[in-house]
Amino acid sequence: MHLLSKAEEIVHFLEWAEENGMLFEYDGSKHKIRITYEDARIAELRLPILAEYIPETGQLKFEEKNYILCMVRAGMAAVGYFENGINISHKVFRAYMVRKKQGKSQIKYLKTKGKSRAGSRVRLGESESFFNQINDRIASYMNSYHVDHIGYSCSKTLWPFLFTPDSALQKNKNLLYKIPFHIQQPTYDKLLEINRLIHLAAIKVEESEKAHFATYFKEDSDSSQEDELW
Repeated sequence: MHLLSKAEEIVHFLEWAEENGMLFEYDGSKHKIRITYEDARIAELRLPILAEYIPETGQLKFEEKNYILCMVRAGMAAVGYFENGINISHKVFRAYMVRKKQGKSQIKYLKTKGKSRAGSRVRLGESESFFNQINDRIASYMNSYHVDHIGYSCSKTLWPFLFTPDSALQKNKNLLYKIPFHIQQPTYDKLLEINRLIHLAAIKVEESEKAHFATYFKEDSDSSQEDELW
């Protein structure tokens, strides 16, 4: 992977790719440009959150944006509001949702047994409150600020509880942007780290297609650090 930090670097790369016969396909939900050559996908360009790609013209524009980042795991979540990359407000949520012996969230445990036990009822109540608080916080930001994007990271197991019909996320699904990094612990520090990373562009080249980019990139032995986050 190769990271691009400046707007002019991204623009120059796209111009070079177009001049070399490559075609672009934009995926708005992931804010990525898939790059193909002779009908084969050879690379992906993940755009920074402040970049806007216009498929009709193939142009990029950069502008200030407001956005929410929402990172959720069973029993822990971090939600923050950002203006042009600056964190204005944030909240970290915790809930008693994990059964200690099994290390399994109560939501997953419902598929087996234990629903009627007192501890299970407590965990279910905590789980409901947990997701309500997350959506209340997002709704508060939506009501207080103009929001361009809502970046989210959440395992598919938890989607039905986060994206309920009346939730702030579901009502604003046209603004959703899937955070393209794995997040193990959604802490405040991780919220700030993810904010830094989504301001960078990243080019991921298929292993078998590196020859296409040999004249553009030099081998970067330090790029593996970011590969784990892709």
